Amino acid sequence: MPLHKACPSRSSFSKDRHSPHGGFHPFGGKLSRHFGESLSPDDAYLSYHDIRLTREDVTTIKNDWLTDNAIAFWEEYLEREKLISYPKAHIVLLRPSMSFLLMKTQDPLTLKTALPDFAQTTHIFLPINDCYRVDVAEGGSHWSLLLVSIIDGVSFHYDSLYPNNMHEGQLASHRFSQLLGRPLRFINLDDCPQQENGMDCGVYVCLIMQYLLMNKLLRAHSGDKISMSMRGKEVDASGGRRAILRIIEDRRVEGERRRSRRSRGKSKSRSPPRIGMENEDV
Repeated sequence: MPLHKACPSRSSFSKDRHSPHGGFHPFGGKLSRHFGESLSPDDAYLSYHDIRLTREDVTTIKNDWLTDNAIAFWEEYLEREKLISYPKAHIVLLRPSMSFLLMKTQDPLTLKTALPDFAQTTHIFLPINDCYRVDVAEGGSHWSLLLVSIIDGVSFHYDSLYPNNMHEGQLASHRFSQLLGRPLRFINLDDCPQQENGMDCGVYVCLIMQYLLMNKLLRAHSGDKISMSMRGKEVDASGGRRAILRIIEDRRVEGERRRSRRSRGKSKSRSPPRIGMENEDV
């Protein structure tokens, strides 16, 4: 886990830059494709359960501003390969597209059928983006993370360019309060690790999410009081990018292996390597 004790540093960046390759793709990229970014088989890099990673997504993970699809892959990975080992945990990792939809909907109760059932949920992670226009295929300039603790009635906001996304974090917290029908106290944490450039915000979201999930929530016993502070921690964004890429490459190799076993004697498929339920009989 590329998260370690901090050497004090504060970022002087006010907002993340727009990426020439990536960007925020609302609704899982559907708007992007509607505006002309068609996804051919050659563009697809890996199908991982419900996520279809493109070469563009992988490029942004290497050295750019993460797309919503790249962050969605990380959440899918945590759910499929980490959370699955904790069947008694009731934690939801909400995808960026759903977080965006929630923030842009005046009455979040209208989204109940599209969202997970939170009746038994204790905590919800939401990647937050500052995109404010639904008609822009690649909008927004900064990612942050909201952790809603339903059992405590508190939402914690982690912003690696503190306090740039405070308004967006407050709005997401308010929308969830409306959805849950109960008040949420909003805490904008001023001890979140701070990025040192204009493009690592998405990586910080992924790594802080993993740290809070694996080192805080899933290690706690029932009734434990947990500090959600990140004081004294620092994120190794470069190491995090490499770790995410290794995970993707390992699954891609495994997908290729499974496909080659299933398609002996057949013509080579142009679809991406695939990891998911359809392969589990291999």
